[in-house]
Amino acid sequence: MRLLRACLIWLCLCTGMVPAWAQSMESVLSPGALSKAHLKWEDSCKSCHVPFDRKAQDKLCADCHKDIARDLAERSGMHGRIKPQPCRACHTEHRGREMQIAAFDKPKFDHQQTDYLLRGRHRELDCAKCHAPAAKYSAAPHDCQSCHRKDDVHKAALGAKCENCHEEKSWKETRFDHGKTRYPLTGAHLPARCESCHKTREYKDTPQTCIGCHRKDDKHKAQFGEKCESCHATQRWKEVSFRHELDTRYPLRDKHRDLRCSACHGGPLYKDKLASDCVSCHRKDDKHKASLGTQCQSCHSERGWKEVQRFDHDRSAFPLLGRHARAGCKDCHQSLVYREAPKDCVACHRKDDQHAGSLGERCADCHSEQDWKAPRFEHARTRFALRGAHAAPTLACSACHQDARHFRATAMDCISCHRKDDKHERQLGEQCESCHAELRWKDSRFDHAKARFALAGAHLALECKACHQSPRFRDAARDCVGCHLKDDRHKARLGSACESCHNVRAWRLWRFDHERQTDYKLLGAHAKLRCESCHTQPAPAGRKKTAALQRECVACHAKDDAHDRGFGLRCEQCHQATQWKQVLNSTARGGSP
Repeated sequence: MRLLRACLIWLCLCTGMVPAWAQSMESVLSPGALSKAHLKWEDSCKSCHVPFDRKAQDKLCADCHKDIARDLAERSGMHGRIKPQPCRACHTEHRGREMQIAAFDKPKFDHQQTDYLLRGRHRELDCAKCHAPAAKYSAAPHDCQSCHRKDDVHKAALGAKCENCHEEKSWKETRFDHGKTRYPLTGAHLPARCESCHKTREYKDTPQTCIGCHRKDDKHKAQFGEKCESCHATQRWKEVSFRHELDTRYPLRDKHRDLRCSACHGGPLYKDKLASDCVSCHRKDDKHKASLGTQCQSCHSERGWKEVQRFDHDRSAFPLLGRHARAGCKDCHQSLVYREAPKDCVACHRKDDQHAGSLGERCADCHSEQDWKAPRFEHARTRFALRGAHAAPTLACSACHQDARHFRATAMDCISCHRKDDKHERQLGEQCESCHAELRWKDSRFDHAKARFALAGAHLALECKACHQSPRFRDAARDCVGCHLKDDRHKARLGSACESCHNVRAWRLWRFDHERQTDYKLLGAHAKLRCESCHTQPAPAGRKKTAALQRECVACHAKDDAHDRGFGLRCEQCHQATQWKQVLNSTARGGSP
């Protein structure tokens, strides 16, 4: 057979008959029988093949399989979703009648390559549950109703869009959005099961009024009508949402807010109009037995019947001020006939009068309603006006007035009260006000400029005790050395007249002018010396100035005389004050001294 096929090919090539015999050659060389699906085209090779052109076969496939060609063009379906490749990559032929044209492994098939992704319970199903044996897999329907018609307990009353309510995870789990209906669910309706309200499977005939479902919950037995929503809310049946302040002309406040409706209302639908005045309900609570009229709200409030809050005493003949405003009614009104209460202080405060009537009965002249013990007597109207510490609020009247019955006999001089505070032991007399002020006992106001020692400079900032070591102020020394002996760095060599050099602004500042205050002018190196370099001996006892010094050079410079007095004692003939070793020019040229 092989030899015959080879001979035929050689004959065609030799005789130049290739075009004529090409198609016949492919027919003779068929690799095998077609599958049952393509059996009717077994004698028509050109239906699937283009001579010597494999790439052209895909177009011939599409000419027959138009549904697949459409999927490829639209990128839909299984063939449109997978990676583009030649048909022969998956489909093979000429392998016999019983062979499948494509190798198909059902358990491993990826359904994500199709237009219907498997989710929830669908992932657990066998292929045959949805795909009919004699039909193409791609012909399986995508709508719920096609498979779940027998599960539709609504009998198609709600349409065929099962997915609007049901999910693939579980048929019995619903996701219906009630907010898109004419009856959105709120409050306690949200967790309720569908069958709680929808007694039948058709749902559309469910009532939308409260009474339609809650008639059995109506504790009022239809006494208040069927508009439950007027009082009740969907959050909770027992919570009443009736807004008394908006829906009526009588807003509820304080204690009234805690009452049950039936405490005030009794008739059907509350049609019995209630009076809005207090006495209509509280007549039995009127302890005054109508003696004060029926305007209870003038004194009482809704916070509590026993709390008298709102009576405006300022509109009466006795406005309440200070401590009176905090007093209880019965503190002043001993009986319920309030108008008989007295208005003068002594009627209530006689037991508080520590003066035993000696100052009369006009308590208001000194005392105020703020506090009985804190008087408001105007002391400036007396001969002793209170100032400074005397006017301090903490100073009680009894601090000065020891006898509460005889205020006018109190002495007005300082020493009468402050004798124990006199540290001078009366040495400076009894005119305390000469130095001390009423603002504070320890703060003095003595004018030192009027004394024999006016204060200046650093003395101004000192306390009295810095100079006055004892209360006997007049014994204080007035000379500098009396206080500053310990500060004398010169050890008395310059005398005791400190003020000759130092001033009161600061001890370290000195102003001694040697040229003007002495007859010895300092020149040259002398001007740079410290005072004690020349003034080595202490001043004589009782002398304020320094000890007298000789003015001759040799008095200080005898130890510096390198000539051992060979040129006499007049050092200034050769030497200068600027520098000891520097001699005058005339001497340097050989002149005679």
